[in-house]
Amino acid sequence: MSEVEHACPGGPPGAMTGQVAVVWDEALLAYDFGPEHPLRPGRVELTVALAREASLLSRTKVIEPMALPGADLARVHDLDYLAAVQSASESGRGSFSHGFGPGDNPPFPGMHEAATLVCGATVAAASAILHGEALHAFSPAGGLHHAMPARASGFCVYNDPAVAIAWMLDHGVERIAYIDVDVHHGDGVQAIFEDEPRVLTISVHESGRFLFPGTGFANEIGEGDALGTIANLPLPPSTTDDLYLPAFDAVVPKLVRAFEPEILVTQLGCDSHYTDPLAHLGLTTRAYAELAGRLHDLAHTVTSGRWLATGGGGYQWAAVVPRAWCSYLAEMLGTRLPERLPAAYLAEVSERFGVELDPNTADEVVALRSEHRARVESQVARAIEMVRGNLFPLHGLSV
Repeated sequence: MSEVEHACPGGPPGAMTGQVAVVWDEALLAYDFGPEHPLRPGRVELTVALAREASLLSRTKVIEPMALPGADLARVHDLDYLAAVQSASESGRGSFSHGFGPGDNPPFPGMHEAATLVCGATVAAASAILHGEALHAFSPAGGLHHAMPARASGFCVYNDPAVAIAWMLDHGVERIAYIDVDVHHGDGVQAIFEDEPRVLTISVHESGRFLFPGTGFANEIGEGDALGTIANLPLPPSTTDDLYLPAFDAVVPKLVRAFEPEILVTQLGCDSHYTDPLAHLGLTTRAYAELAGRLHDLAHTVTSGRWLATGGGGYQWAAVVPRAWCSYLAEMLGTRLPERLPAAYLAEVSERFGVELDPNTADEVVALRSEHRARVESQVARAIEMVRGNLFPLHGLSV
């Protein structure tokens, strides 16, 4: 397949995207907690379908997940936990002590193999970048950022972003910046690397005062040699595009540039959308296109273009997730989604899933009611002030 070379609208003048890789195999759809569970594998399937019908997928290098040995998972997860997942995978039953049970993380047959394959997809994206096969790589089935070393959490069995980061550290990468824009705090990745000075974890999310997992506050900044390598920007409910994007700009780019990472890893959960049923932020798809440009710029100006992206949460699995994630993929390719979704894609969603979608790619702008605006704006400003005050001096930045 010929290399994709397009002007980079999100990067500096003259920057080029280089080869873009997407990791995809239908076997990734086996990571499935069942038809009543909010984390639908259809969100990934439809993202790939939209990428195909919007002529994005044909312009990428599609690669398969890597087969991962247990040692790769053991860089992140305890051996006892790996054994517990394998047991639950065989029996369909798991222990509450390891985070399994009705609700968020119901065990299912084949769970270990399915979760391992998701990790293999994200590591394949990392490998493509490290070996020069791609400059940007996207693992849409990945982003399972809540999994802890010894327990499942928040729909996440194995923590694929952490597995890929640990794999890259063991393959010679010295400094990695991880940016998480899921509406939920990226607690698992933070916990796994909280004492690792080579990894900067940044999470921009709805405050844990209002939302699972109840963590991710501005005073969580790391300790010891890793002091200053944890950054959290917790935002209040009803934060909209016009407040979110300036908050991101006030914190994230300066910390990433000061840290000087070699590779940028991002978790692109889009459950921050104003229609998402599991959270309370107020973003539109415009925000995702804007974030894509900002992340693309950081990749080209800080990490020589090396950008590993994963999917994540998103519970408007048909109406929002494919548009959001394809906006990121389009940015990687130096283009934009069309103003209207392809007719063939709309027909496929209707016929296969029984969902009728609005054909417009962009959302209408959502405005806060005036009596809420001042309160939310004040809370956002306070969050920015706290994170900058806690972290900027540690990186030699002025507050």
